[in-house]
Amino acid sequence: KTQVCVDLLARRSGATLDELMSASGWQAHSVRGFLSGTVKKKLGLALTSTRDDGGVRHYHVPGVAGR
Repeated sequence: KTQVCVDLLARRSGATLDELMSASGWQAHSVRGFLSGTVKKKLGLALTSTRDDGGVRHYHVPGVAGR
């Protein structure tokens, strides 16, 4: 599940919370914990977060293509 989520985060558009929840089967609070604990702290990846015009947050990890 970790690799699937990291692959989604590495896309140019990143991934929304709903996309990460669907791909992993986790609840929202578990996905946010994964982003903070695993992606940022354990893997040491730079995680960015932006909101689109509709207010939907997109998470992105730049520069990990081919992981």
